[in-house]
Amino acid sequence: MNKFLQLKKSNCKNCYKCIRNCPVKSIKFADGQANIIPDECILCGRCFVNCPQDAKQIRDDVPRVKEMIASGKKVIASVAPSFIAEFPLMDFAAMKDALLKLGFADAQETAIGATIVKTEYEKMIASGKHDVIISSCCHSVNALIQKYYPSVLPYLADVLSPMLAHCRVIKEENPGACAVFIGPCISKKEEAELYGECDVALTYEELEAWMNEAGVVPAGDSTEPDEGKRGRFFPIKGGIIKSMHTENTGFTYLAVDGVQNCIAAIKEIESGALKNCFIEMNACEGACINGPAISHHHKPLLSGEVKVVAFAGDDEFRVAMPIDTFKNIPYIGTHEKIPGEAAIKEILAKMGKTSPEQELNCGSCGYPTCREKAIAVYQGKADLSMCLPFLKEKAETFSGYVINNTPNAIFVLDENLCVQQINKAGCALFNLKTPSDILGSPIVRLLNPADYLGVMTSGVPIKEKKHYLAEYKKYVAETIVYDHEYHIVFSIMRDITSEEERQSERSELCNKTVAITNEVIEKQMRVVQEIASLLGETTAETKIALTQLKDALQK
Repeated sequence: MNKFLQLKKSNCKNCYKCIRNCPVKSIKFADGQANIIPDECILCGRCFVNCPQDAKQIRDDVPRVKEMIASGKKVIASVAPSFIAEFPLMDFAAMKDALLKLGFADAQETAIGATIVKTEYEKMIASGKHDVIISSCCHSVNALIQKYYPSVLPYLADVLSPMLAHCRVIKEENPGACAVFIGPCISKKEEAELYGECDVALTYEELEAWMNEAGVVPAGDSTEPDEGKRGRFFPIKGGIIKSMHTENTGFTYLAVDGVQNCIAAIKEIESGALKNCFIEMNACEGACINGPAISHHHKPLLSGEVKVVAFAGDDEFRVAMPIDTFKNIPYIGTHEKIPGEAAIKEILAKMGKTSPEQELNCGSCGYPTCREKAIAVYQGKADLSMCLPFLKEKAETFSGYVINNTPNAIFVLDENLCVQQINKAGCALFNLKTPSDILGSPIVRLLNPADYLGVMTSGVPIKEKKHYLAEYKKYVAETIVYDHEYHIVFSIMRDITSEEERQSERSELCNKTVAITNEVIEKQMRVVQEIASLLGETTAETKIALTQLKDALQK
């Protein structure tokens, strides 16, 4: 798990938008969740900014700062110059006042550290020892080079970032004090932990939540009497260069923003095509005033730049340079396993891509090409189900197989009761050679539309209603359903002709049996009656004879 960016599992909806926006594809999709891979992540925050479900959250370090203040330590804030674009302020005095109300012992501008850094850059250029220099202020750019482009490490300025330089000055001037950086970056949290000069790095979002909790509202008109400072230009694109003295150096000064543009520039540097260039690189498009933890992602970007330009100026901060400004930026690497061509082709085949024409490179999975997706599958960062065309084709093949092999007739109508789809069984039932014989035609060509109109009107489906299709000499049991969402009518007809014929045969047999039974009963009744009649006559004659015999005996 990434220590600085965490996942809200319940919010992740498998949209792959974070993967699409991650410039280094450091996100692993597993168990229905998108998880950040710490060893590969450069903490640019693009996944955090672009997540539509708010499934990514930045680690909250406010409790740590509160503990420092509560312990009685002297806690001093270093506030990035981009604050002027984030808060409704005209100067730093109002921000300092708000931070003092929260319990900070003091608050200063990180632009002081920026002045130190740009001075070091000027010295490097003046030394004549460097053909190409890449600025080292953006920790995400540093991580990008350390992990993915180690051949460019010699060109990366080994100078502290403004945050680290300023925090070092704070601690040199205030022994035993704690330095807390406040800015728009997520990556500064990692940089603070790696280099130790800064005790805690907070984002503007964390600070604003703390202020809201404490009821502190930073606001106020400009009260600063001094001139604008060059170091305050740092948070805008080209701001580092704008703060430097670039006249008559023989160097070309270039500003690159956005990770993809930085990658393109790095590859050009690798080729050896550039000479005597100072390249300012920012991972965020628009530089720090468009950082991932700045709220103006919902505000116009240019208005923030206008405020920064107005706040900055030509004057310099008077700073004592720290004893050492060296920053060690070692190679890190990502330890990714790269598959061979055979393994890539095997994975592509499992996605139904057995030829280059089938590699659509649609990007729906988050990867720019099918081959990169296959490599991610090999590395365990992705799975086959992330391929939308593959899933669509698989679903269509499966549903088509089921529909066309069911013995029931199935057809789909639009709201005008025109046939949009019919299966093989449907064609056989209505004696159609091919589906095209009826597709697009009104259902009245085949059937009475009354039931379909009734279902559409009432919304109540019909289930297993029996019909006799005289024209086709078929009995069917029909189910009709209307889908309000997709505005279509489904009909499923089950051929019950053989059942009805067997039922008719059974009925006829029963009728014959009943008739025969009635005849037998009638005959039996006649026999009984005849027997009874004969018995009656015999009994009467016997009675007469016996009476005569009795009378004779008595006489």
